[in-house]
Amino acid sequence: MFTGIVQGIAVVEEVTAATGLSTFAIRLPDNSAEGVTIGASVAINGTCLTVTKQSGNTLFFDAMQETLRLTTLGNLVSGQLVNFERAARIGDEIGGHLLSGHIHTTANVVEILRPENNVTLWFEVPDQWAGYIFPKGYIAINGASLTIGEVDGNRFNVHLIPETLRATTFGEIEEGMTVNIEIDSQTQTIVDTLARLGYDRPASPR
Repeated sequence: MFTGIVQGIAVVEEVTAATGLSTFAIRLPDNSAEGVTIGASVAINGTCLTVTKQSGNTLFFDAMQETLRLTTLGNLVSGQLVNFERAARIGDEIGGHLLSGHIHTTANVVEILRPENNVTLWFEVPDQWAGYIFPKGYIAINGASLTIGEVDGNRFNVHLIPETLRATTFGEIEEGMTVNIEIDSQTQTIVDTLARLGYDRPASPR
């Protein structure tokens, strides 16, 4: 499990592609890989990956074809920056909300607004996931636990403070980029249960 509090920005050192599988060498900041063991879980842009090898601060991960298809990891290239979070331990403070590291879908960045000392990002998700997105609800974007601002059909926004921009890759985000989305599990359970009982959420007007 993860908390959605990004622990830092890592660098993709190398991507080795094979049939149906990619191996990523990702360098964490100094001292961030201390105590990591082979088999440990680390979230890379919100995607739970297993450490297969370690060389100093560089960790190696394998991602199978299904992971590459469902997430943005298939687009990673050498030199790219990614968010990382090591798995939570019992007793850790949950500063965001509990995440599994299992990506549900991806979203496109459709608009970026930059009022003074803030950044507002607008995203667009596939229609089938819009029913799980509510104003003031939780969502994880590239592994960061964020609060949803406004919702307009299959689009929603989040408001970011300078600290979030500094501590994550959102400071370098641009329109047209694609991000990983993990829907809040409690919200998904409630919505699906209500749907089975016949209380489907009406579509939001646009």
